[in-house]
Parts: sequence; structure tokens; C-alpha cells
Amino acid sequence: MRLVIARCSVDYAGRLTAHLPSAPRLILVKADGSVSIHADDRAYKPLNWMSPPCTLKEGTGDEAGVWTVVNKAGEKLIITMEEVLHDSSHELGVDPGLIKDGVEAHLQELLADRIETLGEGYTLIRREYMTAIGPVDILCRDADGRTVAVEIKRRGEIDGVEQLTRYLDLLNRDPHLAPVRGIFAAQEIKPQARVLATDRGINCHILDYDALRGIEDDKLRLF
Repeated sequence: MRLVIARCSVDYAGRLTAHLPSAPRLILVKADGSVSIHADDRAYKPLNWMSPPCTLKEGTGDEAGVWTVVNKAGEKLIITMEEVLHDSSHELGVDPGLIKDGVEAHLQELLADRIETLGEGYTLIRREYMTAIGPVDILCRDADGRTVAVEIKRRGEIDGVEQLTRYLDLLNRDPHLAPVRGIFAAQEIKPQARVLATDRGINCHILDYDALRGIEDDKLRLF
């Protein structure tokens, strides 16, 4: 990862146009090729960014100090450096990924053993399917043979939907797997997360922990 702190202005040219006036900012260049520009607020969310795959060209001569980032769609992010305050690179290595709590890990194990819970005809490909940005909880196929990526949470919130969206974007670039659709599975799914998932074509599935464990509830049933 490369970290650059610089006084710069930023222009985006694509489907829309956007301009960030000159100010001190943090620029992150990651090993996957992504480039993001950050201010000293807004938590983790960048002011502007370019997702991979993209290329970064640093200008020389009359163009010295101008970075041009271009993605596969031809959209451009142009960063004009006025003063570089810090420039360093660090090798982070392969990230082990998020370690889930005990309940999430157990839910993943149980669902993999009972994959038909997601629907009749579902078959497991594998648990913890590794990608360049981390492991997909479960990769499986539906009754029609289509690939399905499943993200499992104890409590389903917006960040989980965002995580699954990133996995789907990457998996759908693999011609051996595409098209890949997503299922967001959790014991509880927040309304905002459900709306976002639906908007992105991701199905939501509520997991019953006790049912997956084979424990019947003690409520009276008519049949």
C-alpha cells in the first residue's frame, strides 16, 4: 500500500463530473490497483475513488505532479499535486480476513451442512471460497446450476451488504463462475440493509439458529 499526503486538487471525468478544490488530503494506492482520496473526516468513506481494475500514470516533464487514473470504462480521476508532504509504501501481505464471532462461524458451518435450507436443489461448492479481497462465506449452486455467493452475519446491516457486493463484483469477472448472484443470510436483517440488498439484486434469507442445529421449539403446533 502507498500512502501519500499532499496538497492537491482532484477532477473526475466519467458519467458525471466532479471537482475537489485544492486542500491537504490523504491518497491511498492499494495493491489491487484502487486509488482513493480521503479528508480528515467522514470516517472510512473516501471523497472520491477509482475501483480496480484501473491504471495509474504519474506525469513527467510538463505533466509532472499530475496523476491520471483510468478504469476499464475509460473514466478518469485526475489528481494535481501542488505539494507532497508524505510519500511512503508498505507491504501488508495477504490479509487473513475478518475473524467471525463464534455464532457466525457456527452458522456458516451449519448452513454448509444444510445448504438445502436456502432452497430445494442447492448444492455446496465450498465454504470460505478465497478471493483476492477475502473469503466468501459459502459458494454454492442453485437448482438451475447457477453460482450463488452467500454472506453470513449474525445481525445483517448495511456494511454486510456492501461486503457481499464487493465479492459479487469480483466473482462475476471469473468466466468459470459467472453469472454469480448473492444471498445475504443472517439471524436478523435490518430494514435499511434489506432495502439496499434488494436494490442490488441480492436476496435476503433469515437464518433460524435452532432449526439449523436440529432443535425444535417448544411451541404448540396444529400440524
